[in-house]
Amino acid sequence: MTIQPVVLTCQAMSEHQNPAKAPRRRRSDGIRSREAILRQAASLATVEGIEGLSLGRLADAVGMSKSGLFAHFRSKEELQLATIETADAIFEAEVVEPALQAPPGIARLRALAEGFLAHLERGVFPGGCFFASVAAEIDTHPGPVRDRALASNAAWFGRLEAAVTEAQADATVDEGEDPAQLAFELQAYLLLANASYVASGDPIALDRARGAIDRLLQSVAPKS
Repeated sequence: MTIQPVVLTCQAMSEHQNPAKAPRRRRSDGIRSREAILRQAASLATVEGIEGLSLGRLADAVGMSKSGLFAHFRSKEELQLATIETADAIFEAEVVEPALQAPPGIARLRALAEGFLAHLERGVFPGGCFFASVAAEIDTHPGPVRDRALASNAAWFGRLEAAVTEAQADATVDEGEDPAQLAFELQAYLLLANASYVASGDPIALDRARGAIDRLLQSVAPKS
């Protein structure tokens, strides 16, 4: 990590002379530093695992002292939970929120699936889907970290299921389909694409998933 030289500007000098303004700047800088640290932690967790995410390892990755990180996180578990929260926010911004701009129904269902595949393609996280990675690692390790990660996975699955139900309401998915089953099948394609793409780096895995999802959704359209 390259450390930029600090330039003492007139504004900074003024804040130094006026103690009333200094705490606000320190709080703002602290928030930005925490966000940057947690984004690095989320990326690191997809490559080295959430269990390998320690204060010492993260300090090395971001170029800080371990004692410096203690100002932000008091324990490994606190760091892991904060990392999951950050990854969740990133996933919402990169995948879910753009998909919610699509009209409810089949268009939104397709947008959610495509958003997931596109975020893999863009390399939002270097190790693929953050939550697929974490869930596979800690699914047999009970505790707050596992519970928080599984909650995010459940929320994503719920969005897929809700989109299926909306598609049934606007008659673009057959009303006889089980929304949970269809969401499960969609998720299976997405997770297989994630695993294959992470392992090989070959985008053909994402294209195959797109083809499989298209066939699946065509097969559940109402029969005329």
